[in-house]
Amino acid sequence: MNNQHFTSRRDFLKLGTGLAALGMMGLGLGGTRRAEAAVVNDYKALVCVYLNGGNDGNNLIVPLDATRYAAYKSIRGNLALGANELLPTPVMDANNNPYALHYGLPEMNAQFIAGKLAVVLNTGMLASPLTRAQYLQGANVPTSLFSHPDQTMQAQAGQPMAVGTGWGGRLLDTFNAGADTLAAISVSAPALLLQGKTVAGNLVTPGTDLSLSGLSLWDQSAASVRRQALNQLLGLDGGNLVRQAANAAIVDGLQLADALQSNTNLPTVTTVFPGTSIGNQLKEVVRLILLRSQQGPGRQVFFCSLDGFDTHSSQDWQQWDLFTQLSQALDAFFQATQTAGLGQQITAFTQSEFGRTLQSNGSGSDHAWGSHHIVLGGAVHGGIYGVLPQFVLNGPDDANGRGVWIPKISTAQFGATLGRWFGASATELALVFPNLAQFPNSDVGFMG
Repeated sequence: MNNQHFTSRRDFLKLGTGLAALGMMGLGLGGTRRAEAAVVNDYKALVCVYLNGGNDGNNLIVPLDATRYAAYKSIRGNLALGANELLPTPVMDANNNPYALHYGLPEMNAQFIAGKLAVVLNTGMLASPLTRAQYLQGANVPTSLFSHPDQTMQAQAGQPMAVGTGWGGRLLDTFNAGADTLAAISVSAPALLLQGKTVAGNLVTPGTDLSLSGLSLWDQSAASVRRQALNQLLGLDGGNLVRQAANAAIVDGLQLADALQSNTNLPTVTTVFPGTSIGNQLKEVVRLILLRSQQGPGRQVFFCSLDGFDTHSSQDWQQWDLFTQLSQALDAFFQATQTAGLGQQITAFTQSEFGRTLQSNGSGSDHAWGSHHIVLGGAVHGGIYGVLPQFVLNGPDDANGRGVWIPKISTAQFGATLGRWFGASATELALVFPNLAQFPNSDVGFMG
């Protein structure tokens, strides 16, 4: 057998290297494309930076007024940030109350002062507005509150239950983006956030063009024969729904690979990004934004992630290191979008499965609930949104006596605010976030 023209079973299985993950979240079999879609006459992108492990928002932003800072220090104990661990230029809320960001976030502090960064307080998964008394009675409490995998799925689904789609994918569904291979891209790992009913998330490793193993033979005619054979095999579904879904995912991956390889002369990303994992991910996002935005009107949702926020111990140093990486990478990303003339069309935001206890466990903090998030972009109305919980153990905002904050802003409200800017109508947002009607307002106000 001539290995130049034929392949072993092992080589065939390797043929789609990089493609197995493409569309990995797209193996759901249900759902049809909606008859009507939101009108798209411009380009916009949402970029999620997921903080894996449960970020301790209590130290992301700290109140500086004497009463609340004293309560914060009293309960936080050894985890409380001192004056030398808070950025010297305060950030103010709408009522002119002063706050300080963590000293690992100087670039984000500057973006706040410039009016391009919003901090959204005490946000998390809710089925409906919830008081402490209702929580203690078990009324409308999201399931598996303190479980990493369960809360990750709920945060990305945008619903307090396990479902097969994510809110970013459902947003893209409203724009009939299912045929756009660049619509939903993870540069980190397969993410439920990107999965819609017609939209499937693709995975692109930073710096790759997804060239296929086994399809680079010489001469080109031999490679073309293999590609044609692969296309024919992918068309043989035999009526098996699972095979149909798997084949569709690989076809989508092949189309994405073709798109990346045919655009090898993309505009150069001249902005210098930090050489960290999150820096490389966001640089790749810029590359894919440049590719898609030059093709005309459309929508993209991206997923990036930064690991290490499960800080049960060594939190002081670890959170400083993680925040430093996050701040530098997001700042470079914002500068790159500005350089590309797309600053008003790109919005980045953080998500995490939950916050952490205000009360220390000795050297770290434990799983909690509500947390604080940041939103960055040219269209962002900079400022502080929402209200801090009362720093009182067993107080009205504390679920269990350790500073586990019951959220005041739901994930649905947070996502719907981004979705409205994205171009989705109120009717469409109600479909993307089925429990949105349970809350008094669907727009937190941080987007233009």
